Amino acid sequence: MNLLVLGINHNSAPIAVRERVAFVPEAMEAALQQALGLEGVEEVAILSTCNRTELYVVGADDSAPVAAWLADYHHMAASDFDGSVYDHHGHRAIRHMMTVAAGLDSLVLGEPQILGQMKSCYAVAKEAGSLGPNLERAFQQVFAIAKKVRTDTAIGENPVSVAYAAVSLTQHIFSDLTRCHALLIGAGETIELVARHLQEKGVHKLTIANRTLSRARELAERFGADAILLADIPGQLRDTDIVVASTASQLPILGKGTVEAAIRKRKHRPMLMVDIAVPRDIEPQVTELSDVYLYTVDDLREIVDENRKARAHEALKADEIIDAAIVDWERQWRSLDAVDSVKDYRAQAEMLRQHEMEKALRSLNNGVPAEQVLEQFARGLTNKLIHNPSSRMREAAANGETHTLKLARQLLGLDDSKAD
Repeated sequence: MNLLVLGINHNSAPIAVRERVAFVPEAMEAALQQALGLEGVEEVAILSTCNRTELYVVGADDSAPVAAWLADYHHMAASDFDGSVYDHHGHRAIRHMMTVAAGLDSLVLGEPQILGQMKSCYAVAKEAGSLGPNLERAFQQVFAIAKKVRTDTAIGENPVSVAYAAVSLTQHIFSDLTRCHALLIGAGETIELVARHLQEKGVHKLTIANRTLSRARELAERFGADAILLADIPGQLRDTDIVVASTASQLPILGKGTVEAAIRKRKHRPMLMVDIAVPRDIEPQVTELSDVYLYTVDDLREIVDENRKARAHEALKADEIIDAAIVDWERQWRSLDAVDSVKDYRAQAEMLRQHEMEKALRSLNNGVPAEQVLEQFARGLTNKLIHNPSSRMREAAANGETHTLKLARQLLGLDDSKAD
């Protein structure tokens, strides 16, 4: 199979280029049909995310026409791609697909979302009719290896973002988040990520506090949360189990006295507080209070750094899994080279069988005893089946083609020791 991967990603191109070559979902089917019309292109699928755009193509010997089509489709000059486009052929292409699906080529090492995005890419191409048997087989192998990497390594188990690390801490304090109330202070990107992760973990209730109520409400609507002003926080703390703060305030939002008052009302129920802000949103003295677990952004960064190292170690194991998969992949594809020969040989044998069967039926109709007919049928079919191999082996032996003779014996399942 002539497999080509051509793409642009976060390592090869700045966002100014990546955003220009992104495909909108509603236009993907038409784009696939256009690409399928390129000379030599037999099958094609397109992956388009915020960090990469990649084309998976079967049948194209040269990547240049595919790159030219990509530029033309997005109304760009080929020079706009200078130094940004990469291409992989054959086993390097399938290796790249496996590496991407396993999260080893992602901006965040080991992130799991890319596998879902690749499965969506596969499904869209299949729906559009641009996915043939070769890409089908390639994608299924890629998905199997990505699953094996997830199963056999811990590459996705250690959080490597501050937001996710903050949420992971909650599970060390509270065994059941479905009973917890979380208060998020701020309404920026980090708080949005924290809200998303908490929602995925099944937190019972979310409240978002912000200096501007309209912004708090805007974010709260996305997650089915409540919205309050910063001034309302003291009244919320009594019923709050988790506090995550990330604002741009130059002064602390929460002081020791406010937290202490809430803790007294909670009757020793623990409270987790995570302060991601710089400068800090929560006074450091809060750590002096019993039943309060306060973590700062520096604590989270230590966790993230350790987890990055752990993921890098697991990535080495993932590479070994992919190395073994590539060996198996190449072996499978080499074995497909014999398919046509096996089909032809089987058709030839079937033709000989049919011919001998017709002779046998004529003999039976002419009154020849069945035992004699069976004997003639078996002898005739055997002689015809072995005629060509026998002639070729005699010819090889006469010409001194020892290697051919040995190979013939192997193919026929004979003892190699007699080949000489």
